[in-house]
Amino acid sequence: MAKLGPRALDLYVLTSAHVFAGRDHEEIATAAIEGGASAVQLRAPELDDDALTSLASSIAGWARSKGVLFVVNDRTEVAAASGAGGVHVGQGDDPEGVRRRVPERMVLGVSVGDVEEARAAEAVGADYVAVTIWATATKPEAVPVGIDGLREVVAATALPVVGIGGIDSGNAGEVLGAGAAGIAVIGAVATAPDPIAAVKELRAVVDAFREGR
Repeated sequence: MAKLGPRALDLYVLTSAHVFAGRDHEEIATAAIEGGASAVQLRAPELDDDALTSLASSIAGWARSKGVLFVVNDRTEVAAASGAGGVHVGQGDDPEGVRRRVPERMVLGVSVGDVEEARAAEAVGADYVAVTIWATATKPEAVPVGIDGLREVVAATALPVVGIGGIDSGNAGEVLGAGAAGIAVIGAVATAPDPIAAVKELRAVVDAFREGR
C-alpha cells in the first residue's frame, strides 16, 4: 500500500468539468499549487484520453517538483501514463481492480457514502477515502452524510478520511474537528475572484486548526 504523509491530504483542491468564471483545469491546478494545496485532483471527464494525458502530464511534473500530490479522477490508465501520484475512483469503478492495475507507488483514493463502503475500500487496499459532507452543485448525485456521518466513517476505518462537498473557509474547521484528515474543495477556489488567494485562505484555516490541537 502506498504511504501518505500526515498532511498530504489536508488541503485537497479539485478541478472540475464545470468551468467556473471562464477558468480551465490548468488554471485551477496552478492556483492550487501556488496557493499551498497539499493535493490536487484533475477531474475532467469531458476530455478524451489523449487530451487528458497531455494535460495530466504537464500538471504532474510541476506538482511533483513542489511536493504536491497529484491525482487523476477515474481514468486509471491516464493516471499511470502521465506520472500522476495517484488515482481517485468511485464505487462504480471497481476499486479492487484499480488497486491491482496501478503501480504500487500510486495512491488510491475511493469515494464512499457510508461505513460499509469505507471498510470495503480499506479491505481492497485504498490509501484514503472521501465522503460528501454537504450537498454540492458540482456533484449533485452525491448523497451528503453530514458531520455525524463523517464522524461515523472516521471511527470505522484506519484510513485517512477527506471531507468534500460544500466546504469553504467558514466551515472547514468543523470538518477537521470531526476527524477528517483533510478538506477537499472545488467551488471555494474555482468561483473565487482570486483563486490563489482563496487557496491561501483555506491553507491558513487548516494550519490554524492543526496548530491549535
